[in-house]
Amino acid sequence: MENEILDVLIVGAGLSGIGAAVHLTKRCVGKSFAIVEGRERLGGTWDLFRYPGIRSDSDMYTLGYNFKPWTARKAIADAPSILKYLHETVDEYKLEDKIRFNRKVVNASWSSKEALWTVSLKHGDGSDSTIKCNFLHMCSGYYSYDEAHSPDFPGKEAFAGQIVHPQFWPETIDYAGKKIVVIGSGATAVTLVPSLAETASHVTMLQRSPTYIVSLPGEDKWALRFRKFMPGKLAYLLTRWKNVLWGLFTFNLARNKPKVFKKRILDMVKEEMGEGVDMTHFTPSYNPWDQRLCLVPDSDLFSAIKSGKASVVTDQIERFTETGIVLKSGETLEADIIVTATGLKMLTGGSAAIEVDGEPVIFGEKINYKGVMFSGVPNFGMTMGYTNASWTLKADLTSEYVCRLINFMDKNGTPIATPTLPADDSVGTEPMLDFTSGYVQRAIKDLPKQGDRKPWRLNQNYPKDIINLRHKTVDDGVMVFAKAGSPSVKPSTDAPEKESVAA
Repeated sequence: MENEILDVLIVGAGLSGIGAAVHLTKRCVGKSFAIVEGRERLGGTWDLFRYPGIRSDSDMYTLGYNFKPWTARKAIADAPSILKYLHETVDEYKLEDKIRFNRKVVNASWSSKEALWTVSLKHGDGSDSTIKCNFLHMCSGYYSYDEAHSPDFPGKEAFAGQIVHPQFWPETIDYAGKKIVVIGSGATAVTLVPSLAETASHVTMLQRSPTYIVSLPGEDKWALRFRKFMPGKLAYLLTRWKNVLWGLFTFNLARNKPKVFKKRILDMVKEEMGEGVDMTHFTPSYNPWDQRLCLVPDSDLFSAIKSGKASVVTDQIERFTETGIVLKSGETLEADIIVTATGLKMLTGGSAAIEVDGEPVIFGEKINYKGVMFSGVPNFGMTMGYTNASWTLKADLTSEYVCRLINFMDKNGTPIATPTLPADDSVGTEPMLDFTSGYVQRAIKDLPKQGDRKPWRLNQNYPKDIINLRHKTVDDGVMVFAKAGSPSVKPSTDAPEKESVAA
């Protein structure tokens, strides 16, 4: 419907978008909303990626929603199980009619005069439409669905076999009995290698540098025990908090005592691999949690390597040849198939052009507000999960905060809410993500910044964010509220008190 006006428009029908819709349904009763999804199916990441073995890299007791217990046995779940969970959520909360597929956001323009966003959509059939909304909630993730990071390896065109990127895995590929080289050592690579090794002739994981790899049981024994003696929701809550607190403990240990934590991880690898393991392939040059740890369920990667079905090579690529890859060391890896698990291309706000009162929004110049909104951008929320914990922990809190903000605006008759920097420009900035991972560093200049104090600083801490997003006042002197047609928001002259970086 052309020029339809909604209270809220959610962009993306993946884990975040579906969760945001449920929170709106529960907390903002009567609000009109829709979900627009650029693809033809729901699920986001869990439907887009089709490579063998794709699974969660977080436990499902924290990757699941806070309003819907995860009831399957597997704590580290495969994509079909996660999709089933998402479809159950849509059915349970009757969201089918709220999702509009094949609608890609190409432009979103805010008008302070109207207190509305005008969102331009490109349909799958090539047609166009627009929707207006008071609040725009971006739940489209942090990477491009259309383009991955694919280095231009020398001699690539000479390779006679098949080159595949995991983001665009072909359904028809036959890798049984083939020699495969997987380039990369991140979460995708460590998932692919053991799965491919089940039927391939041999799989080589070629890494430029190692990654910290930790094995976890595929099933959470404590969760299964809790379920035997407690109601389902209570068992889920206890398991969830057990895993949250354990994750926080290990993350803080890694940051405060990196040498101790590093030694423990490497000792665990030695225990997995046994005597004679060449630890060169498992010892990163950086400290733990400078990049995200890679989790493998039930030691599947280590088992594949020990069985001889897979191996790890640490080297750099000199060039591709007709039959494989020549390395800088002079060694040659023969391959029938090369899988380039070389990473993602990060985006903020998808590929849409965003503007406020005719001025383009350049996210690389914006400062995050509470991990939800951005300086000078009214009525605009974005779900960005944690880097050191499960995505959905933050996604749930983000949606809860958006609902609180909308209800506050309604109650006070102020339909515009803008996070506003102090007039004295006193807020210092630093990168929003402090990871050294390649996919982060490649995009760092285009990503929003974080400030050196609250509420402009990211916590990366779930208990702190519960207080920050659920309980702290919405009208904090930084969020400026206004009526439609009000003049441009002026910066606050009350600069927040300086806080420590650790806050």
